[in-house]
Amino acid sequence: MPRYEFRCRACGDTFEVNRPMAEASAPAPCPQGHGDTVKLLSTVAVTGRGAAGGRESVPTGGGGCCGGGCGC
Repeated sequence: MPRYEFRCRACGDTFEVNRPMAEASAPAPCPQGHGDTVKLLSTVAVTGRGAAGGRESVPTGGGGCCGGGCGC
């Protein structure tokens, strides 16, 4: 279930709410009882294990964003 982060405009507290995506835009009251809250934009980092056993695999040469010359 997705987790959404909110901030209370009254007290400045930030808190998280687990809810279905269908309820993502529903208001969430502050744990202190205030109703004036705003949903924050959260960044998500997704990591995984590649074919290299968890090491990041970087293609070398031929193609890529700049033709492979910079090693990116």
